[in-house]
Amino acid sequence: MKKTERFSGADHLSLRAKSDKGVALIIVILVMTFLLTIGLVLLTVTGTGPQVAGNIRWQHQAFNAAEAGFDAAWKQINENIIIEVIKDFSGQYRTIFDSQPGLDDPESQNYFRKLTDQQIVEDVLKYPANSIFASQPLAGDNRFTYTVFLISDEAGGFIRDDMDAILVCIGQGPQNTYARLEIEIEILRET
Repeated sequence: MKKTERFSGADHLSLRAKSDKGVALIIVILVMTFLLTIGLVLLTVTGTGPQVAGNIRWQHQAFNAAEAGFDAAWKQINENIIIEVIKDFSGQYRTIFDSQPGLDDPESQNYFRKLTDQQIVEDVLKYPANSIFASQPLAGDNRFTYTVFLISDEAGGFIRDDMDAILVCIGQGPQNTYARLEIEIEILRET
């Protein structure tokens, strides 16, 4: 004889309650996974925040070093003009990078605006000719330095006028942090 099972209404409710408990458990697991993911993201973001703030602080201080380089170079150039050591910028320009011409030529692969600040500073240290300052330590904090030199602003085929130039000031700080200023300067002609 074959045994037939029959479910009563109470048995049907019992199976449905077990099924609902399984769905609820899956929903709780999904919600917990979502909350755990959000928690991990928040921990990561708050952990990198101070590092980003530190990098911004180094960048700002490297910029201050570049400004200090400008101030020191400006003072030196003015003194040299006043005591007539120089009358113009001829012979003062930096034109060579890694023993090759083109630092002042926009068409060259060695053009100063195509190079990184780190490449330029390393080259000035290696070949300091025609630089005003080569990794000069910042007064009060020798973790920061500035490198300063002149570039002809008439490069690329313009008629050379040695009464003006681009003063390039590169500030350097810890963790390979650099900041660059480029300021066009001019010697005023007496009239």
